[in-house]
Amino acid sequence: MALTIEDMALFCKKKGLIFPNSEIYNGMAGFFDYGPLGVEIKNSIKQSWWKIFVQDREDVVGIDGTILSNPNVWVASGHVGCFADIMVECTKCKSRVRGDQMIEDALKIQADGLSAEDIDKLIQENDIKCPNCKSDFGKAGSFNLMFQTFVGPKQDKENIAYLRPETAQLIFTNFKLVTETSRVKLPFGIAQMGKAFRNEISPRDFLFRTREFEQMEIEFFIHPNEKKCNILKDKKFKFNILTSDDQEKNNAHKEMTVSDMLKAKLMSQWHVYWLKELYQWFLDLGIKPENLRLREHLKDELAHYSSACFDIEYRFPFGWKEIHGCADRGDFDLKQHKEHSKSNIEMFDEGTKTKILPCVIEPSQGVDRALLSFLFDAYEDDKERGNIVLKLSPKLAPIKVAVFPLVKKEGLPELAKKICDNLKKEFTVSYDQAGSVGRRYARNDEIGTPYCITVDFDSLKDKTVTIRDRDSTKQVRAKISTLKTVIPKLLSGKLAFGKAGKLL
Repeated sequence: MALTIEDMALFCKKKGLIFPNSEIYNGMAGFFDYGPLGVEIKNSIKQSWWKIFVQDREDVVGIDGTILSNPNVWVASGHVGCFADIMVECTKCKSRVRGDQMIEDALKIQADGLSAEDIDKLIQENDIKCPNCKSDFGKAGSFNLMFQTFVGPKQDKENIAYLRPETAQLIFTNFKLVTETSRVKLPFGIAQMGKAFRNEISPRDFLFRTREFEQMEIEFFIHPNEKKCNILKDKKFKFNILTSDDQEKNNAHKEMTVSDMLKAKLMSQWHVYWLKELYQWFLDLGIKPENLRLREHLKDELAHYSSACFDIEYRFPFGWKEIHGCADRGDFDLKQHKEHSKSNIEMFDEGTKTKILPCVIEPSQGVDRALLSFLFDAYEDDKERGNIVLKLSPKLAPIKVAVFPLVKKEGLPELAKKICDNLKKEFTVSYDQAGSVGRRYARNDEIGTPYCITVDFDSLKDKTVTIRDRDSTKQVRAKISTLKTVIPKLLSGKLAFGKAGKLL
């Protein structure tokens, strides 16, 4: 039987990965807490993203903006006026659901971008009823997704503020200050990670659609006249892609190279460059190629300011769903903030000796959705072993190494603890002496520990230990003195397991 989203939520709870928020008070829909192991995976995802896309690059800098801002930020961005989903309400039980999701569930069609009128028409034509009480729905209407609060002691119109629904706008409002203080030159990017909040009408599918989540976003600024991307090297890189044309013809996704996509004029060079970089990031962290694809937004999905937008989608049990979005936003955001703030936020272009507003490519994704895709891709019910094996990339595994004494006596625990304490200085290590070695292997398989080290009686004599590989269950015998160099090479993939020691 295929793993369901409910199965995954239960597994995560049992293994200390992710908990329902405030469960002792019957929880709160759309909110989840990360447990001891889950927070390690989440932090590893964020560290990998930040290292690759900020610290390892000379053309991207980072910021960390606030959750609350002057409300005019959200007026200028369009969120106050337009950041809404279509909602329908049952005329009898008064339950409210998101219109496009209900249409997708009932009719199995793509419903993003449908208007309230479109949804009303589809409900009537297909006689769609309330899933709870089978009664009729009322007219569809819009529902603004921003959480509203007040700043200061007075709760009036003058003191309204909003929890940010995205991190991107803080990049735009800090754009001028970054250019003045960081000595950046076009093209360059500004990155940010942090919490965002959306008052979803009907949160569902575990971590996939929540009301509080974390984002990783880059706004990459390009001269409006610059069309060529000099850092786009690998034009033979292959994507699985579902174009808008294929969607309209009900075709399946196909394989295209970067070169193919540019020839078809699906997007600009800078746009495909960033899609390739993020697509590769998911692959490098363990996502199977067959479970990843690009999907081009249909014309009625595109925001009015966006010339092109592509999602990276993952094949979840509940269908292909977005885990990353990359949009060509033009100069819309900077222009909006320039007009609404009456501030000079333009850059001086040395080439033309004029002031310009750069255009923007925006790679954006949620940490939580990425984590969910990594968990699904890693999860394997190994019937031969009789337990779950979570085949996470070692880069993401919450515990990198587990150390066991064979038995709890005759000096083995002391030596095992010494090894554990020594390795802890380099990465996350756990010590486990409870139960049989087989059971301890199984426990660590289930939480994704790549390598287990067993200390036995021979270890006391020849100063060697057994290292066991999670995925293959193969074992090697290695000297204790080599562990601090061997284990990091195994974790990084620089050393084949068979060369870590003598194969047993």
